[in-house]
Amino acid sequence: QVQLVESGGGLVQAGGSLRLSCAASGSTFKFNVVGWFRQAPGKEREFVSAIGWSSGRTYYADSVKGRFTISRDNAKNTVSLQMNSLKPEDTAVYYCAAGETVTITLSKAYEYPYWGQGTQVTVSS
Repeated sequence: QVQLVESGGGLVQAGGSLRLSCAASGSTFKFNVVGWFRQAPGKEREFVSAIGWSSGRTYYADSVKGRFTISRDNAKNTVSLQMNSLKPEDTAVYYCAAGETVTITLSKAYEYPYWGQGTQVTVSS
């Protein structure tokens, strides 16, 4: 059984930084991709970033490229998302997600069967 637990959300002013962490437990050896998604009130869940669990290859949405950095620590089964130069439009609940057979459509939420409970990020202007 897989569990994903996010932490690190909070309230920050525009231009500030936050670091989100996702702690995974269970059959993590089956993962091939771990990603971050976010959902703002009244909006659909959207892809933020992803990382190959073995390869370490990284992927970013255009809206966060150059500001966010994803990384992983396989020994600790954690994935982090460093968020810099935050903007009010980054305000959302951020979710960690993991998949075992994620393909080139890694920006699609349906590729990920495992999800965390989410952590709130609020950026004030």
